[in-house]
Amino acid sequence: MKHNKKRNTAFIYETLSKELTKSIINKEDQKKSLIVSIIKEHFGKNSILGKELSLYKALLETENIQEVVAERLLQEAKSAHTRLDKNKIFDAQSQVIAAINKGIGQHTWSNFITNFKSLASVNAIFSDKTSVKKKILFEQAMVNKMSAHKSGPPIDELKTIDNLTYRTFIKNFNNKYGELLQEQKDLLNRYITSFADDGFELRLYLNEELFRLKDFLKTSSTTVLEPALSKKINEVTEYLEGFRKREFTDIDLNKVLKTQELVQELSSND
Repeated sequence: MKHNKKRNTAFIYETLSKELTKSIINKEDQKKSLIVSIIKEHFGKNSILGKELSLYKALLETENIQEVVAERLLQEAKSAHTRLDKNKIFDAQSQVIAAINKGIGQHTWSNFITNFKSLASVNAIFSDKTSVKKKILFEQAMVNKMSAHKSGPPIDELKTIDNLTYRTFIKNFNNKYGELLQEQKDLLNRYITSFADDGFELRLYLNEELFRLKDFLKTSSTTVLEPALSKKINEVTEYLEGFRKREFTDIDLNKVLKTQELVQELSSND
């Protein structure tokens, strides 16, 4: 089915996330600030695009539920979408498109989005221009996806940023620091999405991850025999303790990434 990806709110958000990932990895601060400002202005939870994006996510991020529940969720999402002002959506999309073309560049629209077909399917479900037959087929496929019980990760992974994306966009980071650990990928993913959800997912993740890191480092500081290393470990632990008292910044991001690497090294070496 012919699909205008520039009029797909979820696609716009995904491609902005890709550009944001690249700007962070490549330390392009001006570009990063521009993308963050676009996301905050147009995809906040109370914005028209933010509300539409939440409906996309309700369908795309739901898995392993009963078929009857999936059907109910689909109908509720469709109903909620009909109550959104389509003119406001169009105008907001036009503003984002203009901001991207002017500030970032036309190349943004060429980003490879791994779950593009799923984004297009949900767009077709929400669109009043889709034929009845095609809409029913898309809806049945979506219900099947949400209610399917998978033993492993799906091929069309429905996450904001997945491993395939990282292989493409963090080459510079890997060349400088080595391959990212899974926990580093998780942190970077949540840091990217924090600009659209007011940092809720990031705060939840940090609460658990910082506790894990601090607990390991405190234990290590008492078992490490070398005084200088033990002192450095204590300094890192004190730094982590201060995160609750301030806003999480790029500097903090790099600190936590390096701390995750340190913990991995300490845990893999006697």
